[in-house]
Amino acid sequence: MSTRWSQVAGEDGGDAYAARFAALATAGQDVHGEAHFCASLASPGARVLDAGCGSGRVTLELHRRGYEVVGVDVDPSMLRAARRAAPELTFLEGDLAGLDALDDRLGGTFDLVVAAGNVVPLLASGTEPQVVRRLAACLRPAGLVVAGFGLDADHLPLSEAPLTLTDYDRCCTSAGLRLVGRFATWQGEAYEGGGYAVSVHQHAGR
Repeated sequence: MSTRWSQVAGEDGGDAYAARFAALATAGQDVHGEAHFCASLASPGARVLDAGCGSGRVTLELHRRGYEVVGVDVDPSMLRAARRAAPELTFLEGDLAGLDALDDRLGGTFDLVVAAGNVVPLLASGTEPQVVRRLAACLRPAGLVVAGFGLDADHLPLSEAPLTLTDYDRCCTSAGLRLVGRFATWQGEAYEGGGYAVSVHQHAGR
């Protein structure tokens, strides 16, 4: 099933995506907001699943900070860029809706799952509930799912947002997750409405 990401990115976007963030870093911009945020939620040594890892930017930074990180992405061009940047790390190719097919290669459960870079709205249409269930199933007791994504066309490479926060929360509730925090940015600013949100959910039964 074609993801929305594949429809907007083309077949060979990995190098261009990695180069864009490298240029921002060279220009002095902080491109590690997601890693900063995750580090505020879990201590070094924790296992992190970078769901929709892309070219590996978040995976690499969390690894540098002492986390055990596994990256998963459906885009081969993104994974080529990630593996070239860090061949020693684990980057797996797979659709998040079928994440259970990678169970034997994930190495166990995780303390934290992060889905950054508009992963959720760029999934294949209709797979959002299934993906959230798969991510929740990867968690250890007290584990967290963290997702940041755009809610309008100004914050997405799409003409309109395919889901709302209410839609996403409904997916999380169905997966046994409860909302424990919502922010406007990866820097932790309070969410008071707007076109982008970072949500933190935890398994309600753990």
